Amino acid sequence: MAIKHVTDASFETDILQSERPVIVDFWAAWCGPCRLVAPEMEKLAEKYEGVVDVAKVNIDENPAIAGAFRIMSIPTIAFFQKGQQPRGVVGFRPADQLEAAFGLGELLAAKADGQAIA
Repeated sequence: MAIKHVTDASFETDILQSERPVIVDFWAAWCGPCRLVAPEMEKLAEKYEGVVDVAKVNIDENPAIAGAFRIMSIPTIAFFQKGQQPRGVVGFRPADQLEAAFGLGELLAAKADGQAIA
C-alpha cells in the first residue's frame, strides 16, 4: 500500500473525510528522528492495508495544517478516526508502540470479524 502525501489543499478530503481511520506522520526533511519513523509507517501501511490509511504531511511545505493542529514538535504521529478527536504521540515510536497507542489491533480484529470500521 502506498503512503499518501497530503497537502494543505488535500488534508480535509484525504484525512478528515476519509472513510477509513488514518495515521498521519507530520515530518520535515531536516528532522533526523523523522527519518527513523518512515520505515515504521511503511510497516503499518502494509500490515493494515484496507483497514487504516497511512499519510505523511511535510510541515515545512504545508504550514496551515501544522498550525491548525498545533504541531510544535516533530515527528508527531496522529491518528484520525471519523467522529473522534485525533490522538497523537510525539517523537520516534516503533510500529508496535504506535499500534498499541492507537488501538490498531482492535481495528484489525473488527475487520476480521466482518464489522464495519469507521
